[in-house]
Parts: sequence; structure tokens; C-alpha cells
Amino acid sequence: MKKVIGILLIVAAIVLGYLGITGVSQSEKSVDLLGLEITAQDSNAKQTAYIELALGVVALVGGVYLMGQDKKR
Repeated sequence: MKKVIGILLIVAAIVLGYLGITGVSQSEKSVDLLGLEITAQDSNAKQTAYIELALGVVALVGGVYLMGQDKKR
């Protein structure tokens, strides 16, 4: 049972990591206008993306821990 939960946590970590990375990259837009670059950032979206990345790291550590725990017994 722990192995299944570990695999699910690792899959969730991959999904959260993907969402976090795409959220960070899409939270900033820039436009060139007459030689000037105008940049706009969505700080709320960037904060949400960082939270998703942090949760992904936590899920990955938990999944790896649960997968490694079965090997010891």
C-alpha cells in the first residue's frame, strides 16, 4: 500500500512541477513598442506557481521516502 501511495505522490509531484514551471514562465508578458520593451507581471500568478513548485518538492520527497521505506524491509 505504501508503494502505491509513493507512486501517486511522485506522479503528483511531476504534475505540480509542470504546473509551477509553466505558471512562472507565463506570469510575465512583454511587448516591444517603438523600440521600448514594456513588461507586465502578474505577481499573484507567480506566487501561486511558487506554491505549486514547493508542494511538488514536498510530494516528491514524500513519495521517494515511501518508495525507499519498502526496500528496507
